[in-house]
Amino acid sequence: MFNKRRLIVFFCDTSLVALSLTLGFLLRFDFSIPAEQTDLFWQCLLVMVLVKPLVFAVIGFYQSMWSYASLHDGVQILKGVTLASFLAVFAILFLRQFAPIPRSIFLLDYFLLLFLITTSRLTWRVCRENFRVDRNNDGPRTLIVGAGAAGSLLLKEICRHPRSVYNIVGFVDDDPEKRGMKLHGIPVLGTSKNLKALIRFNEIEDVIMAMPSADGKTIRAIVDSCKHAHVKFKTLPSIGDLIDGDFSISQIKNVEIEDLLGREPVDMDKQLIGGYLTGKRVLVTGAAGSIGSEISRQIAQFSPEKLILFDQAETPLYEIEKELMARFPVLKILPLIADVRDTAMVEAAFKEFSPEVVFHAAAYKHVPMMEYNPAQAVLNNVFGSRNVADAAHRFKVLNFVMVSTDKAVNPTNVMGATKRAAEIYIQALSHASATKFTTVRFGNVLGSNGSVIPLFKEQIAKGGPVTVTDKRVIRYFMTIPEATQLVLQAGSMGNASEILVLDMGDPVRIVDLAEDLIRLSGLTPYEDIDIIFTGLRPGEKMFEELLLNGEGIMPTAHKKIKVLSPLTIEREPVTKELDLLFAAARSNNLKNLMESLKRLVPEFKPVYSFAGEAPHSFQRVRHDLFPLPADGKAKILPFRK
Repeated sequence: MFNKRRLIVFFCDTSLVALSLTLGFLLRFDFSIPAEQTDLFWQCLLVMVLVKPLVFAVIGFYQSMWSYASLHDGVQILKGVTLASFLAVFAILFLRQFAPIPRSIFLLDYFLLLFLITTSRLTWRVCRENFRVDRNNDGPRTLIVGAGAAGSLLLKEICRHPRSVYNIVGFVDDDPEKRGMKLHGIPVLGTSKNLKALIRFNEIEDVIMAMPSADGKTIRAIVDSCKHAHVKFKTLPSIGDLIDGDFSISQIKNVEIEDLLGREPVDMDKQLIGGYLTGKRVLVTGAAGSIGSEISRQIAQFSPEKLILFDQAETPLYEIEKELMARFPVLKILPLIADVRDTAMVEAAFKEFSPEVVFHAAAYKHVPMMEYNPAQAVLNNVFGSRNVADAAHRFKVLNFVMVSTDKAVNPTNVMGATKRAAEIYIQALSHASATKFTTVRFGNVLGSNGSVIPLFKEQIAKGGPVTVTDKRVIRYFMTIPEATQLVLQAGSMGNASEILVLDMGDPVRIVDLAEDLIRLSGLTPYEDIDIIFTGLRPGEKMFEELLLNGEGIMPTAHKKIKVLSPLTIEREPVTKELDLLFAAARSNNLKNLMESLKRLVPEFKPVYSFAGEAPHSFQRVRHDLFPLPADGKAKILPFRK
């Protein structure tokens, strides 16, 4: 549809069509058109101004924006002018019935029109950008760190913005060859090593990091320089947004803890993933959780035939369904309120919807809470996993991917032991099944529900203190999108019964995370916000592991995914022990439950035990049986033999 601006462009192009033909005739006849050629000129002009603008409109010339003209637009102009000229010449020759017409006129007209239209498109952009660089002198004096493609894109976007709040003074880049050079008229002032001095010398107020692929160490050094120089600092969106060109000045964001960790973007083999997801019926358990919902978002991009969202939490399930329906209106999405512990419901879901691919992400994951609720941990994490795996086996599902955790390795807590028990059963089942069972094991996920980062942010917002269990505690971390993309990639790889381990990078001290978050909030650790150490919680380790003794690790085709040598596990004894475990869990017999769990997972070494039979109230920690000490802090029963 033509609006006012597009009509103006249309009539401008019509004028250029008339001008190019007029100049063509004038050049052909030495700027003096003979009288006998006057009728030919007017006839040709009439055809040109009728045919060419109409062709331009039909092929979408007036859907592009002048201020964003690019090489792609130049190619479109070339195609459009060529097609319009060909049709116009054909019409003229047909109407003139092959009367003699100087052919050079058409060539001159073609090249002149191509030049005029291309120039008209570029002139507005050039003027717009040049004037705006000089105009933005009222905003805060700003440095851009990174004089590469991202920095160039950022500067262009700032210059295009009608009310930019940044006055770009210069660039900072560690490439010595760029020192003293200019990018779009803005000088490269120095390197990040002398950033603090550059900030003070140039009276900088803001710093924007245009390095979307920089590692955490580099970003942390720049942030420290900015903090010491007392200036604000921001960064760009992810590199994926920049590659797609989906970027605006409003997306410049505060530096987050994820930026300091500097996780590399995942290199996804979309063809391989699409091979087992596109056009398939896919079921995701725990689809309303932080991991399950992101898995669902990633799956939706591969156009499955049907996406079944399986979860017991009504409101979060409604939210993810609503989000996916808005983003993928064509996709068939089926929200299913159900519990993996309900055998009949799991069976009915598989019978009704016949899923071909299953991602099992439903689990209880909070370590201290599961220490107080071991029966529920067993019933959900082990019994629920067996229900879903058995259904996948009976209904001949093609691929089954279970999300596991590094806490399953040499577990010291009930949650980790239950996840390891689920791994064991699925490995045992896979040997007798046509379904390809794969387990994916990874560590902590930044920003997931109940993770340490949201807790720290909440404590900082309240003025502190920030609570850390122990100075020495370290953990592996990855972002939610990274974890889920690698889960999808892992599901397309390997053979049945394999456990795949994701590359978690280097472990991070929790106290360092706390200090970084306080600094990113514009505060000083131990001065504005205190950090206190509370001691390890029930079942927690100082550090997590990714491998069991006897598990060999081998590389795969993907650099971030490793495969473990599968251990030979007999299904029958595992099934018998699971029956004992479930019976103990249903009757809340915690003594039998713990003994059964230890037999099933021999490497399970709980950090405490009971001298006699465990009290039933251990399930809910009643303060009348376990009175709080004077300091108000509940303590776990000590280890006793």
